[in-house]
Amino acid sequence: MLKQQLNFKLSQKLSPQQIQLMKLIQLPTQAFEQRISQEIEENPALEGGKEEKEEYDDDFSNDSLEDEFDEGNEVIETEINIDDYLSDDEIPGYKLSANNYSPDDEDKQIPYASGTSFNQYLLQQLNTYRLNEEEKEIARFLVGSVDESGYIRRDIEDIIDDLAFTQNIFTSEEKITKVLKLVQELDPSGVGAKDLQECLSIQLRRKKTTASVALAVHLIEDSFDHFSKKHYKKLLAKFNVTEKQLRNAIHEIEGLNPKPGGSYSNNTKIVAHVVPDFAIRIINGELVLTLNGRNAPDLHVSPDYTEMLKGYKVAKKKTKSQKDAVLFIKQKLDAAKWFIDAIKQRQQTLFVTMNAIMHHQQDYFLTGDVQKLKPMILKNIAEKINMDISTVSRVANSKYVDTPYGTKLIKEFFSESMTNSQGEEVSTREIKNILEIVISKEDKKKPFTDDKLAAILKEKGYPIARRTIAKYREQLDLPVARLRKEI
Repeated sequence: MLKQQLNFKLSQKLSPQQIQLMKLIQLPTQAFEQRISQEIEENPALEGGKEEKEEYDDDFSNDSLEDEFDEGNEVIETEINIDDYLSDDEIPGYKLSANNYSPDDEDKQIPYASGTSFNQYLLQQLNTYRLNEEEKEIARFLVGSVDESGYIRRDIEDIIDDLAFTQNIFTSEEKITKVLKLVQELDPSGVGAKDLQECLSIQLRRKKTTASVALAVHLIEDSFDHFSKKHYKKLLAKFNVTEKQLRNAIHEIEGLNPKPGGSYSNNTKIVAHVVPDFAIRIINGELVLTLNGRNAPDLHVSPDYTEMLKGYKVAKKKTKSQKDAVLFIKQKLDAAKWFIDAIKQRQQTLFVTMNAIMHHQQDYFLTGDVQKLKPMILKNIAEKINMDISTVSRVANSKYVDTPYGTKLIKEFFSESMTNSQGEEVSTREIKNILEIVISKEDKKKPFTDDKLAAILKEKGYPIARRTIAKYREQLDLPVARLRKEI
């Protein structure tokens, strides 16, 4: 026997428009500009620049068009109300406009020279050597195998196989080794090495021979493991040298370049050009927040498309092809209007969120003192502006703010809190800053262990466990005590 049952279920689903809006909010300035260009290219009803003609009037609203299409049982999606998606906080238009910027505030594009690539630079040097055709092909192949750091991280056996399959060159290990030694003579010194040890050895052997250089060669080639782990006592005993001699040899090694490829000024790398999304200035002792003018583009609905709608309304006969064409126009107009509204909502959301962050960290922005950063998590800001935590996260994750103390990533202002010995809540950023200062002032001959660092911070009023010290130290990219040791 069949049993019927009725269940009520409450669920939330994001519409495609809401998803697109969230993606717009997450984009930093440069990516946002690319998104606008893409939308203008894909939607002919959307145009950039200031509008010269009036937008189509209310006579061509959704309701009138829906009435026209009801006859053919066609359904047209209603206009999107962007206010339903985020909060209704009202921000004056002048705060979001780009007109509050002086010409000095405009972002200047920095030209970058193209030059020659690192591999081309090496190939040019090969032309100065006398090589037969086979050696030239092998040398070119080896240079092509050099990575951006200057290393050839491949086994000779693999190189021999690749030459046979790709270049139809059948050679021996002896020939490859001979040509590789030649490649390793190219500038910058150390290029073509298979690992760090060989790279440092090549550079040392090209230096003028002195007692310190000779000892440095032995350290790298004969005791690289002890040297890398800073087992200085074992090195002193093995080579029977004084601390001063060992110190001079280490000084020679510290002057070498572990990444010879990175020293080439025209090396082909992507240049990271950070564009601040916000700017904070101190004017008469007050903080003033502005939104980058590139986040407030001039967009409007195409007047040509509105004229097409007018032409459809006055037409007495409406064929199916005309209805299809107007349906397409209507969809493009709705998409253009929604995109313009979404951009305005994006401006408002960015400004409201950053304004709350600025006031929460007011003491820091007024002084630049890292120790005045207050504990702040996403929930704190979300509650202040009455928005979802995910929205605040999208604003903070990949955007920058230009402050009197440099350009900062917004998410760096967020940190958890802990209670000090006085019962006050302090930011973990403050603790990390103190930890970094303590390590920088330690005796490098006897660096502090994590246990000792925990004891020192406890004396300063920050009771922290040793494992937490280790976590903060790793986040600060500071090695363990043994690797911080100097002779």
